[in-house]
Amino acid sequence: MNKYKFINTAAFLFIFSFINLSAQTLSGVGTTAAPFLKIGIGARALGMGEAITTQAEDITALFWNPAGLAGLNKNQILLNHFDYIADMRLDFGGVAIPLPAIGTFGLFFSYLGMPDIERTTVMSPEGNGERVSANSYAVGASFARALTDRFSIGGSAKYIKETIWHNSASGLAFDVGVMYRTFFRNLKIGMSISNFGGDLKMEGRDMLTQHDISEIFAGNNENINAHLDTDEFPLPMLFRVGISANLARDFLNFTQHDWIIAVDAVHPNDNKEFLNIGSEVKFYDLLALRIGYRQLFLQDREGGLSFGFGLHFKVLTSNLFLDYARVDYGRLEKQNKFSLIFSF
Repeated sequence: MNKYKFINTAAFLFIFSFINLSAQTLSGVGTTAAPFLKIGIGARALGMGEAITTQAEDITALFWNPAGLAGLNKNQILLNHFDYIADMRLDFGGVAIPLPAIGTFGLFFSYLGMPDIERTTVMSPEGNGERVSANSYAVGASFARALTDRFSIGGSAKYIKETIWHNSASGLAFDVGVMYRTFFRNLKIGMSISNFGGDLKMEGRDMLTQHDISEIFAGNNENINAHLDTDEFPLPMLFRVGISANLARDFLNFTQHDWIIAVDAVHPNDNKEFLNIGSEVKFYDLLALRIGYRQLFLQDREGGLSFGFGLHFKVLTSNLFLDYARVDYGRLEKQNKFSLIFSF
């Protein structure tokens, strides 16, 4: 295919995927299980407004687009801890190992938790001495491979579990992604589908209750064991299409600096469509400045603006990347995000 025809086709698909899918009238907010799977990781991605589908070419690709792992030439470890809203905390850890002529393998673990709270009942409104916990986690593995010097593909499989006191729901999910670097000034195009899997259903001993099956008759057993049946809810599946360009290197011929402009169109199954936009300016591969805006055109969004910076330290043959982002969540206030990547 002619390279200019490919660019025109890709641009059409990018615009069509946003305009056509946005025709939905119902948002579907609050209709999925395991919403923690949508919480972005990596301060670089968050500082760029999560416009990262084509720029996640480090270990953060474990979350955003597994195809990006194919670009690694060194082992990487990611440590990510966020203080999230309402006293919750998010932890994400991962390791990626590239094997020449085979591909890149990755392992990751994600956890969202909160402090235990006092259990209250009608008879004990101030608490009965029991503690109630709630948490969610996912553990998975990824693989990516470059099929050519410009096209790569990757996928992930993960086990998901959510727990509320003595009840839990679990299941499997899959991610898949592709990334292509075009011949037109190295413009990048990427796509990913995240959290494709079956529905989750809460079950556990807390669903056991006692019920009087015939209240109008006296003398019958008022404590017949019964079981509360819960509904099944789908996972928060996300379809992302992204495009990005390095204006400094590929348009202005500045070989020692980078100026990246990126745009992602996002289609979630539990909300309407929106755009993420972001930019990064990098000086001598040492200091990066970032700014972005997430959920552009999404009605009733909270916040949107983000910014941050990154520092690159070289230690002998190893590299250390320290990233920071300041993210606005509207009425949920602004939050500071840090992440650390060790490459060796």
